[in-house]
Amino acid sequence: MPPLAGLYAITSAAVCADDARLLAAVTAALRGGARWVQYRDKHASAAQRLRRAAALVSCCHAHGAGLIVNDDLPLALAVDADGVHLGAGDGDLGSARAQLGANRVLGVTCGDDLARARRAVDHGASYVAFGRLYPSNTKPDAPPARLETLREAARSLPVPVCAIGGITPARLPAVTATGARLIAVVDGLFGADDIELAARAYLRGLGPYN
Repeated sequence: MPPLAGLYAITSAAVCADDARLLAAVTAALRGGARWVQYRDKHASAAQRLRRAAALVSCCHAHGAGLIVNDDLPLALAVDADGVHLGAGDGDLGSARAQLGANRVLGVTCGDDLARARRAVDHGASYVAFGRLYPSNTKPDAPPARLETLREAARSLPVPVCAIGGITPARLPAVTATGARLIAVVDGLFGADDIELAARAYLRGLGPYN
C-alpha cells in the first residue's frame, strides 16, 4: 500500500457512466502518477458498483496504487479495497475502524472543522480531508474551507491531511505550503481532455511531496 501522500484521484459522475469509460479514465490517471483512487459513484446499481469496484481494485494494485471506496463500507470490504472514505453522517467511525481492521485506510471528511478532525483521529481515522478550498465544479455549494485550517491540522494532528476542492496545478504551492500532502482532485483530472497529461501536471506541481 502506498503512503498517504501524493495525487488522489476521485472518480467523477461523468466517468462512471459506464464500466469501460471508468476503467479507461482511472487507468489514465494511474499512468499519470496518481497514488490513490477513490471510487465515488452515486448512481450505479449495487451490482454495477460491486463489479466496478472489484475491477478498480485490480487496476489500482497493478499500478502500485490504492483504492478507497466512498461512503460504502460493506462494498469496500466485499472487494477487499484498501479502505473507505466517510463523510459527515456516514456511519460510526469507531465501528468502521473495527470492521476495517488496523491495516486498511479510513478517511474522513471534515469540511473546515478542526474539532471534527480531532474526533475522527480519536476514532481511528487514517487521514482527514478538508475542503472545498476553492470554487469547485463537483460540489459548487459546499461550504468553503480555509488554508489556515489545513495548516493547523497538519501541525497538530498525527495523521496525513488531505486537501480537496478546486485544486489546480497552479494552486498547489499554496496548498502544499500548509503541510497537506494528500491532494484530492475530481474535475481537474477526470474533466480533462487528456487525463494522463493532467495527472502529470499535478505531479510536477507536487514535486517532492508526491
